[in-house]
Amino acid sequence: MSAKTVYRSLLAACTLAACASAAQAQDASGTLRIGLSSEPTSMDPHYHQATPNDAMTSHLFETLVGQDAGMNLIPRLATAWKPVDDTTWEFTLREGVKFSNGQPFTPQDVIFTFCRVMNNEQSIGGSYPAVVQKLADVQVRDGNTLVIKTRQPYPLLPNDLSRMSMLWNGIVEHGPIRFDLKNQCGVTGPWPTVADFNNGRDVIGTGPYTLKSYVKGTGIEMARNDAYWGDKPAWPNVRMVPVPAAGPRLTGLLAGDFDLIENPAARDVKRISETPGFGHVITPSVRVVYFQFDVARNPSPTVKAADGKNPLQDVRVRRAISLAIDRKTIAARIMDGAATPANQFLPDGMFGTLPNPPELKYDPAAAKKLLAEAGYPDGFELTISSTNDRYINDAQISQAVAQYLSRVGIKTTVDAMARSIYFPKRAKREFSFAMGGWSSETGEASSFLQYWVTAFDKEHGLGTSNYGGYDNPEFDRVFKRAIVTVDPAERARLLQESLTLALADLPSIPLHFESSIWAFRKGLTYEGRADQYTLAMSAKPAK
Repeated sequence: MSAKTVYRSLLAACTLAACASAAQAQDASGTLRIGLSSEPTSMDPHYHQATPNDAMTSHLFETLVGQDAGMNLIPRLATAWKPVDDTTWEFTLREGVKFSNGQPFTPQDVIFTFCRVMNNEQSIGGSYPAVVQKLADVQVRDGNTLVIKTRQPYPLLPNDLSRMSMLWNGIVEHGPIRFDLKNQCGVTGPWPTVADFNNGRDVIGTGPYTLKSYVKGTGIEMARNDAYWGDKPAWPNVRMVPVPAAGPRLTGLLAGDFDLIENPAARDVKRISETPGFGHVITPSVRVVYFQFDVARNPSPTVKAADGKNPLQDVRVRRAISLAIDRKTIAARIMDGAATPANQFLPDGMFGTLPNPPELKYDPAAAKKLLAEAGYPDGFELTISSTNDRYINDAQISQAVAQYLSRVGIKTTVDAMARSIYFPKRAKREFSFAMGGWSSETGEASSFLQYWVTAFDKEHGLGTSNYGGYDNPEFDRVFKRAIVTVDPAERARLLQESLTLALADLPSIPLHFESSIWAFRKGLTYEGRADQYTLAMSAKPAK
């Protein structure tokens, strides 16, 4: 019997009365039970900027600046911040905050965090170091004010700091802590490793929960931090269990094994709505699903052409691949309507996006013509590399794209793998045509462009995820002006010019924007988030 048949049988067995009864069942210990579609890969908040990781560590650690469900900036460990001049910011730290071990939160913890980010050799990507590399100096004034000097104007510093969790400086041996990257900032002992967080030793944060246990592939258990400075979460305990397949995850909810699940299949929303005792919420997100081309190497590892070259280096081939994909059908059929076709890298209307972006059309005839013009009338061989457990329907999307490309003559296969394998391979540039998903967490167009499109620039923290090796001096010139421009209108204009150049050259092709779905039992409410975070704090008892 197939897994799909088993799933349907289980759903059929759950009668309306039985499901309603399950919906009212609650864990007697006061534990909120959550079924995850994608589990975090580490408890280290600086290991990998990925939504499951950031969502998880948001329970345990906190940032200076927070974001609400709509991604608006709100005070967190900093109560206020302001620019003093083009290259100076002041942050006022919240008083009376303590870490989970009872130690006070101080400015030295912020400086230590910045330094640790630059000394985390196991981290994947460069999102966190990219922020610290833009800082010239960090000083403490009046005991509770941080004065941060930047190397150049940095208008998005508060936005970027909203994703950097603060650590307790006592997890390492050190002398006086100071912002001195060349001299280890005063740290004398070894820097913490990912294992030190995964085993719980260094999970000492200021967040609303503390870590009880983390067993990869099995589950995560947390206890409420009753000394938390902010609003106390409703649930004394939280248990998160990874269930990658949507069918068993929904079955677990209907059977009473879970109180809340993330990402049920969109096709099952109708059933959830019609089953007494259950509810759901659908929230549009800022996550774009896209494919990144290897444009730098010739040859490239997973593409093969008769002429021995890398066809992906030709913009006509990249445009042909974009034209070969029917985004509307993928959004309607594979995503069951829980996605919006993307014509740029951030949803329309957000800061710096194009007000009327050109439609990325489906036109297989035009795709074939471009391939012929590029010298590939008979196509070539290509492997799509993707995850099979990270983004909504990621493996199915890759298979669909492979079929579309095969129809225009590109002999395409799919190599889908677990994200724990995929992301390190992608970081080592083992792919030629790779799926990705990016949530533009700053809320403006620069977020995607600075990591994935700009040429690699370690000094300025740019291009740290540009695994395709794209290098366009004209794009870089315009974009680098945009990110140091303080005037909002001029920055928006420069970002729009940058987007226009990127969409003309297509180093990556946007596919769609995901919508997120959460389902839950009777007695709960849940506030969906644009950043797709699944948070125990967002689940509350219904009034």
